[in-house]
Amino acid sequence: MLTILYHAIMYVLTLFTWALILSAVISMLLAFNVLDSRNRIVWSIADFLYRITDPVLRPVRRVLPTMGNIDFSPWVVLLVIQLLIAPLVEHIYLALVGNTLQPIIY
Repeated sequence: MLTILYHAIMYVLTLFTWALILSAVISMLLAFNVLDSRNRIVWSIADFLYRITDPVLRPVRRVLPTMGNIDFSPWVVLLVIQLLIAPLVEHIYLALVGNTLQPIIY
């Protein structure tokens, strides 16, 4: 049961990582008019990605200083996921499965 939960959490983190990357790419493509936002499919995909990623990105945007029109919040969230959350989940899983607690320092 614990293994299934661990793999489910890691799978959700991977999906959210890809959603962040796709959201940032589509946002740039829309900003440079490479994609037409009047196209129903493009709008639906962009709206879906916005609704998925914006609740996580909004607090980060409030904390980060404005850098013109460049949005660094997806990169900050990606770094937090890859450097903090995923290793922490793995550490907790290994500690629970192996019944031993090892230091997180790599």
